[in-house]
Amino acid sequence: MQNNDILRRIRYIFDLNDDTMMKTFASGGIEATRAQVSAWLKREEDPDFISLYDKHLATFLNGFINYKRGKREGPQAKAEKTLNNNLILRKIKIALNLKDDDILAMLKLADFRLSKHELSAFFRKPGQSQYRLCLDQVLRRFLQGLQLHYRKEDKAIIEKEILRDKKTDSKKW
Repeated sequence: MQNNDILRRIRYIFDLNDDTMMKTFASGGIEATRAQVSAWLKREEDPDFISLYDKHLATFLNGFINYKRGKREGPQAKAEKTLNNNLILRKIKIALNLKDDDILAMLKLADFRLSKHELSAFFRKPGQSQYRLCLDQVLRRFLQGLQLHYRKEDKAIIEKEILRDKKTDSKKW
């Protein structure tokens, strides 16, 4: 998934306004202007679109953790220079204080089945033999499940996305 898509979805799911977005970035360690936030949230077709770098998304997610759970004492987490879906999933899990069963429930809402063992493989260290990369379809479905959970009025929209994703996913396999 594109970083900008993830940022857009999180903003929509949790109904974050521009001021909250700027405060979230600041809490993570980057002073983002309203113009930057607006450019990051635009679609790729828009001439004002600016691609969101991994470091900026990591900063936002660290700030999102602070926003949802409060700042921890001591030094704040440094933003990673490169992100993958596993780290993004982990940061969202931490921010929302989700347990494995909660994540599985979100995936189930998006009509995606995953076992507890498969899920735990996403949170292992990359060098471990049981480690697995979190694919885009898993992260996308997780975000869809979050949207269904937090924005119940979007059920019809998400169901159309899920049907479209199922057709796309079945072609990949």
